[in-house]
Amino acid sequence: MPAAAARPRRKTAAVPPKPAPKVGFVSLGCPKALVDSERILTQLRAEGYETVGNYDSADVVIVNTCGFIDSAVAESLDAIGDAMAENGKVIVTGCLGAKREVITERFPDLLSITGPQDFRGVMDAVHTAVPPRHDPFLDLLPPQGIKLTPRHYAYVKISEGCNHKCSFCIIPSMRGKLRSRPVDEVLVEAQKLARAGVQELLVISQDTSAYGADLKYARRSFRDREYETRMLDLCRGLANLDAPHRPWVRLHYVYPYPHVDGVIELMAEGLVLPYLDVPFQHASTAVLKRMKRPAAAENTLRRLEAWRSICPDIAVRSTFIVGFPGETEAEFQTLLDWLDEAQLDRVGAFTYSPVEGATANALPGAVPQEVMDERLERFMTRQAAISEAKLAKKIGKTLEVLVDEVGPEGVIGRSYADAPEIDGRVILEGGARLKAGQRVMATVTDADTHDLYATVVKG
Repeated sequence: MPAAAARPRRKTAAVPPKPAPKVGFVSLGCPKALVDSERILTQLRAEGYETVGNYDSADVVIVNTCGFIDSAVAESLDAIGDAMAENGKVIVTGCLGAKREVITERFPDLLSITGPQDFRGVMDAVHTAVPPRHDPFLDLLPPQGIKLTPRHYAYVKISEGCNHKCSFCIIPSMRGKLRSRPVDEVLVEAQKLARAGVQELLVISQDTSAYGADLKYARRSFRDREYETRMLDLCRGLANLDAPHRPWVRLHYVYPYPHVDGVIELMAEGLVLPYLDVPFQHASTAVLKRMKRPAAAENTLRRLEAWRSICPDIAVRSTFIVGFPGETEAEFQTLLDWLDEAQLDRVGAFTYSPVEGATANALPGAVPQEVMDERLERFMTRQAAISEAKLAKKIGKTLEVLVDEVGPEGVIGRSYADAPEIDGRVILEGGARLKAGQRVMATVTDADTHDLYATVVKG
């Protein structure tokens, strides 16, 4: 019997895959808002969405807003206006979303408005505007998620909200009370980042010193060890990650409570960067009481002295408000005198700005803008002299430097005393072959008011 002829296969035309829906993203505000943006972007990528850098090619635009002070509100409204004008399909989220009427008064045709941390609400709005198209074989998500920072550093948010009732602040009304993440959850995230090559972890929250209080410092297990959900144990865990290298750990928003001394001891041991970002805000006891600041009764100069006795190389940065309602010339002079004694390494300051909903707005004694501006200039001039003198003392020392960028202007990095974007820089010579994310030793050869100049040590 002759062999049966093979049945010819039916040819079918290949169906090209549908293009991934495209989302434009505008992220405004503080590092905590940046972390929120990263979480949304990670979920978008996981569901097959593509992010694009221009309005024209976006199917929908998300604007993550800030609403802390008036200038931030104005910037957010401008960003929403740009997105509406250039695209028209806009989803708004973030802190300003808590003031819905402020937004809808100007932009009644937005697709959606949600408040901070409402990730489900944002994704629901995206799904409605542009249904997802997900290919699990192609849409791979990096284990560390999507980050908006350079690859070599990342912000790690350990809690949301705040229990304080500072009179100039409305964050508790927008972000709620303190809600800490369990310590093992934070450490797992940090380990993923370190394994992905992140060289610096910046720990952020509204009050890092209060971390875990709402969870009654619950015990959790990480890498076969028990840790309490509190700042000290968190730092111990971050120094014990299972990764090819130990990343820098930098602490922000630390209130000067006595228990912070234990963390300073870890800094002295080299387990955590000897750097603290402490929001002192002012030095006058009367002003701090009007601000309703926590730790207002703390003797901060004595606390700084204690920290430096434990870890002499510690760098302390802070921010201050000049011209708070009722601030007298004598109270401002107290601040200047305190600054001279405190000898802080890095300082930022701004004039008081009334925030809608803040109880400080009702305080008597509003300081005229011209007086605030003049005091701010005096304050920054005083600190500039302190900074210049402290940096000059580093000439001749050899420091570890994390390279941030290599470009036409040379090699720019940071030392342990410099947080990204808010502090100074180290300008390196002899590092033409370096790459961003490398950590090198460099000897300081010169300094100015804010920056160091150093030569890479050959080795």
